[in-house]
Amino acid sequence: MIALRSINIHTSFANMVQIDANILGMVTKIMQYFRPILSIRSPAKKFAKKHVNLGSLTTGMSMYWSSPMIVKLSNGTDIPLPQPITEKEGSWIVSAGYLAAIATNFLGGLLIDKIGRKYCIILVTIPRLFASVWTIFANEVWMLILCRAVMVLTDCYMFVAIPVYVSEIASKDHRGPLGTFLHISSCTGIVITLGVGPFLSYTVFNAILAGVIVITALPLPFLPDSPFYLYTKGRIDDSLTVLSKIRASDDIIKQEIEDYKSAKRVQINTLALFKDKIFLKSLSLGILICAGSNAIGYNAVSFYLQTILDSTKTSVQSEHASVVIGCIQLFAALCTSFFNNTFGRRPILIYTLAGLFLGMIGLGTFFELTSKENYIVTGFLNYLPIISLIVCTYCFNVGIGCLIFVVTAELFDGAARAIGVSICILVSLLIVFLTTNYFAEMAVKLGPSNTYWFFSAMCALVGTLIYFFIPETKGKTFSEIQIALGRKNNETEDKERQMS
Repeated sequence: MIALRSINIHTSFANMVQIDANILGMVTKIMQYFRPILSIRSPAKKFAKKHVNLGSLTTGMSMYWSSPMIVKLSNGTDIPLPQPITEKEGSWIVSAGYLAAIATNFLGGLLIDKIGRKYCIILVTIPRLFASVWTIFANEVWMLILCRAVMVLTDCYMFVAIPVYVSEIASKDHRGPLGTFLHISSCTGIVITLGVGPFLSYTVFNAILAGVIVITALPLPFLPDSPFYLYTKGRIDDSLTVLSKIRASDDIIKQEIEDYKSAKRVQINTLALFKDKIFLKSLSLGILICAGSNAIGYNAVSFYLQTILDSTKTSVQSEHASVVIGCIQLFAALCTSFFNNTFGRRPILIYTLAGLFLGMIGLGTFFELTSKENYIVTGFLNYLPIISLIVCTYCFNVGIGCLIFVVTAELFDGAARAIGVSICILVSLLIVFLTTNYFAEMAVKLGPSNTYWFFSAMCALVGTLIYFFIPETKGKTFSEIQIALGRKNNETEDKERQMS
């Protein structure tokens, strides 16, 4: 579609297929970046692109379910409920799952180490399917809240299990790109929800969601488990078998086994883990990334996207605007791989938070200017909210929204990764619950403009903290990242633990 700008419709057919050189150059560079992914040996490529990340496709569809469905439920449009929902009921439908996830997420982190990453992903698929089917027939508000709570709870757990699994399956050179496939797949699901959700009936859309969950679950039993998990459970031969299928050479396999040995030597119990200064440092930085990604308010804005667009009362139809924003989100996720390879994690996080700051300022400015009674929205103001939302959407998804899964998993070593990521996601869920459940109330009490300006201030704060405290993790092994955080060599560390 971008190429259409460089086509001269008055020229011959040959000229119609010419593409602007700058755009072509950018596309070529992006494709060159994906070349290492495409050259991964067949089993790893199938894993990365077709199997485990398919689960995040349904997660994206489910997470943005509220954008078109809350509007239908509020209007009483073709719904199984006897009457439209209230604003408070809508808030609980959106946020109840995050409250449930807070209570269960830590236990889920322990389960990852108990039964393995692969089987945790399979396990949560079962309640997801039941909840998605029940959503179609729920004729009471409490039923719908329960169904959505189960869906969101399992969505959140997928974002714990899949990043851990991906980070341990991928080599250090492919960890970032494969991690971003999680977000790309999720954004594809978001585009599906925003693209077809407003135009389909409540029943039809939820039936499609249930069907996609079934389809994406079918390949999961055939995936290999994490080679690191297999090694820590004493299944050395199984670990080597998996590594032989997903690594390019024997030298890489030997180096990885050495890393596994190092990680296994420093395994400690959960209580002792919280006495480890480097773990606590990693945990603090992980919480900064996870909590910060939600404290900036993007999730609250996106979950109520169509409702917000309706409230602007501009000439731009909310259904069409939400589709555009969904496509921008997917495009941003695709761009992340290119930018991540070119600039590294830290600069992307900082600059995209600056963009989010400007987008939130734009939203606040629009609602401040239009807050006067009988104010008529004309000219540029018609497009200011959607432009601001596009800026927020692009910057979030090309930056912290995508890298949250990669960077958080990278900050922890093998012995602490599952529990560390789980705690970080737990804090993140608490922030999501607060921002989504009280977003509507906050907008009423503070006013829309002050609400968005508050989120812009949070963008500035999180960006500043990342600038001063988050190390660069791109292209480093887990051991190198731990050393960058201050970890000493394993022998010295073991002696210090014995003395403590």
